[in-house]
Amino acid sequence: METFHYLIGQDTPHIAWWQMSLRAVIIFFYAILLYRLAPRRSFSNLSAQDIVLTVILGSSLSRALTGNAPLLPTLVATGLLVGLYVGVTALAPRSKLISRLVKGRPITLVRDGKVDRQAFRRAHFGENDITELLRLNGLRDLLEVEEAHLERNGQVSVISKNSA
Repeated sequence: METFHYLIGQDTPHIAWWQMSLRAVIIFFYAILLYRLAPRRSFSNLSAQDIVLTVILGSSLSRALTGNAPLLPTLVATGLLVGLYVGVTALAPRSKLISRLVKGRPITLVRDGKVDRQAFRRAHFGENDITELLRLNGLRDLLEVEEAHLERNGQVSVISKNSA
């Protein structure tokens, strides 16, 4: 174990370039392992917990890489975070409370051609967002909209009266 500590620069105030390089290799493969253990998601649909996990892992692992944090405890802590992430992700579909806490809930922005101004304010939408919403869905008038929702993933879904 003493040799391993020497190789990764565990007990030194400053680490050498080759120790940082070895840490980089260890952290690279460890991060790949952690992401392979976590449920797959596409990068275009990152949820709040995906972003939080990515930022925390990046920050923690970078500190371990540069020697500003001890390597082994950091690897254990990041492993624990990924385990927590996997647990919360697995529980969210089974628990309305956890799902709502982690993913939020959709907001109805338009119903039967009428804008819900309070919902728009809550979603931080403005007048330009209404016209953009129409254009992106090939519509010219709000009266063509049956419903529009700000979904939990941040995208807006529109059901036109023609498709309803």
